[in-house]
Amino acid sequence: MNNIGIIAGGGDLPIAIGRNLIKKNFKIFFFVIEEFYSSINYKNLNVTIIDLKSAKKIIQSLHSNNIDSIIMAGNIKRPSITDLSFDFHTFKIAKDLLLNKTGDNSLLVSIKKYFMDNGFDYFDWKKHCPELFASYDDLTQFKPTRKAKENLKTALSIFRSFGKTDVGQSMIIQNQIVLGLEAVEGTDSLMLRCRDYKKSGDKGILVKFSKYNQSNLLDIPTIGAKTIKILKDCDYEGVYLEKDSCLIIDKKKTLDLANQYKVFISTCNKIE
Repeated sequence: MNNIGIIAGGGDLPIAIGRNLIKKNFKIFFFVIEEFYSSINYKNLNVTIIDLKSAKKIIQSLHSNNIDSIIMAGNIKRPSITDLSFDFHTFKIAKDLLLNKTGDNSLLVSIKKYFMDNGFDYFDWKKHCPELFASYDDLTQFKPTRKAKENLKTALSIFRSFGKTDVGQSMIIQNQIVLGLEAVEGTDSLMLRCRDYKKSGDKGILVKFSKYNQSNLLDIPTIGAKTIKILKDCDYEGVYLEKDSCLIIDKKKTLDLANQYKVFISTCNKIE
């Protein structure tokens, strides 16, 4: 069986993928970007700490561990053009891979191509981890109300345009009005920001889809227990996820918490 290297950014996604594959007897090695490494989170896992400023050293680390295939997962920050500490090898590819002005999706596709050009296959972990995705119409005991379904209709019509831009994946809808669209701040901040815009009426919902042109390399729509806690604190009714395209981190814990808080988690298909 091949040695699989997970190039890990921030968040729980790299660990969730890795642990899931380890249970299925895959040989997993984590290559964790230094600023995101935590000895607690990566306890008992095979970890090498890497620095994004040196592409050459990352390739050397992968080769020294006999890695055949890679996975990229987790959040990363786009390096700044003012960062002069890149090594020469990284600087040569920086213009095309790291410092271009195209959207994140194009950036991730370029990074994937870079690793493949250096002899690594890309491992399709999604095919082997279907249980991580939201795949049922209703995942919680509490189902969306009629007003939540009306809000979803508004969200679907708006996302038809919003999702084609390389901006964000989420939006908050209340009383069939868009309270906010996700940008660089992320879903958690979106929910907190829109709490102050709520009016009397229904509770409002979070809708989280993949972007239409999304490569699903790193930037996969994801929720977890923290998402549910914020939904509860902000008194939203629940969340709609795109079926079979959104991940639920620590699924049992997240669903149990949603049931406890009476927050719904449901899925739907976005308009193509």
